[in-house]
Amino acid sequence: MAIITLNEAKTYLRVGYDDEDSLITNIINSAEKLVQDMSRLSDDDWNDADEDTSARVRIAVLYTVAYLYEHREEADHSALNLTLRSLLFGIREVGF
Repeated sequence: MAIITLNEAKTYLRVGYDDEDSLITNIINSAEKLVQDMSRLSDDDWNDADEDTSARVRIAVLYTVAYLYEHREEADHSALNLTLRSLLFGIREVGF
């Protein structure tokens, strides 16, 4: 199940045209996987998250989508990972 929709991502990115829908959809999929991996949430925990966890995950996914979209040519994945760890610190599982 998708955490955010294409329309939500486009609104967050302030993209008002459809030319990059495929790119943004791919970025959403990558962002969701990255956030799930970074939070160390199992598939069950990911799909059945409580309200607080869902809110944090949504913000992290939107942040990641924006970061990857805006820095697609020169993304610094180390900096992105550090920011995600900070955003997800409160819900990050100790291990898988």
